[in-house]
Amino acid sequence: MSLIRLIYVFLILIFCVSCSKEVVEKSKIRETNLQLQTIEAYQDGLKELKKGDALFAAKKFNEAEMLYPQSMVAPRAALMASYSYYSQNYYGDAIAELDRFLKVYPNYKDKVYAEYLLALCYYEQIVDEKKDLNSIEKSKEIFLRLIRNYPNTDYALDAEFKLNLINNILAAKEMYVGRYYVDKKKWIAAINRFKFVVDNYDTTIYVEEAIYRLVEVYYILGIEEESKKYANLLGYNYQSSKWYEKSYSIFNKKYETLKIKKEDNSILKRFKSLFEWDE
Repeated sequence: MSLIRLIYVFLILIFCVSCSKEVVEKSKIRETNLQLQTIEAYQDGLKELKKGDALFAAKKFNEAEMLYPQSMVAPRAALMASYSYYSQNYYGDAIAELDRFLKVYPNYKDKVYAEYLLALCYYEQIVDEKKDLNSIEKSKEIFLRLIRNYPNTDYALDAEFKLNLINNILAAKEMYVGRYYVDKKKWIAAINRFKFVVDNYDTTIYVEEAIYRLVEVYYILGIEEESKKYANLLGYNYQSSKWYEKSYSIFNKKYETLKIKKEDNSILKRFKSLFEWDE
């Protein structure tokens, strides 16, 4: 009886091992099939991208990622979906994909490319600095992060170049507003704008004009010491500039200075009368 029981147990073990092997084999086959389908979907995406159908290409790349999220192809497919949208100027879709990519794959080896592409998506939407600053500010933020986190790389080098252009755009906006305040004779507001350019955008093409405007406005207000200070600054740093020549001319022709009159109210009149001399 015991022999029969042993045989029975042995047969069950053989059956279990056989089933286990079958499950493993099926799992391997399924994994292989998923890998093949993933690669096929990825290659389809590349083909569609080459044809110029960015939307369908992005769809195939997303399909490749979802088929086998644990595969090495998945993060690359997600990144290619982002690039597909970017390549045809679907910046909103590209930004959404890239934001998701950076959350899902924070340690991916080519993460720097995703951040760079995200910055480009905002950068290439810059149209008018006088209306919408969101694209400018977002691209500047990401470019600064690239320079800080990936120094001495091609990404950082290009980020520095584009950051210089962004700063020129921001300086242009400040100058535009500053000139508007000058036209409206809002002198203090104008001074604040021009000083902001001098202090924050001193490497831009607008710094010379900003200094000149300070020379001009302070002279108009009759504050000649400040006017001369900025004229000297302009002459010391930008002597060959046309703005230095213009500032020099301010002190060599009669500019009409602004006469600021205080309201002569009754209290001031009575106070003044105490010191008047009757002849």
